[in-house]
Amino acid sequence: MPDYRHIPGRNDRPADGIFDAVKASAPAVTSSANAAENMAWRYGIRLLNEGYFWEAHEVLEQVWLNAPPNSRERCLVQAVIQLANGWLKDAMGQPRARLRIADLCRAAFEEAFPEGRSTSLMGLEKDGARRAAATLANGNTFACLEIEYEL
Repeated sequence: MPDYRHIPGRNDRPADGIFDAVKASAPAVTSSANAAENMAWRYGIRLLNEGYFWEAHEVLEQVWLNAPPNSRERCLVQAVIQLANGWLKDAMGQPRARLRIADLCRAAFEEAFPEGRSTSLMGLEKDGARRAAATLANGNTFACLEIEYEL
């Protein structure tokens, strides 16, 4: 884990390139089939769950970029990035921004888990994803995302 949680406007930004190695480990194509082996995905979720919201966004961006356009995986990673961004805005004392981002997060989770499709994607369950988005919207205490494999 990083030495500290970066909160823009409150402390120094981490050194450039600090996450380059883990971002480089992301598979060329993000897919649910390789999620358990996707170290960037797993580390990004761990960062999020440990409250390193800015850092999670930095790492997960590469996972999102590697997801096929319009895929469920791309929508899911976007939702998780929005979740991290929303909690970061909350930590920065910006509740209106948190609420706006919570709506984006919820919409992206809905696209990732459309009706009639699998309720699990990249190790995340639909119900847990919805709970996380609702927690962000309500401003309740941060709740971790549970995935089906060890972080």
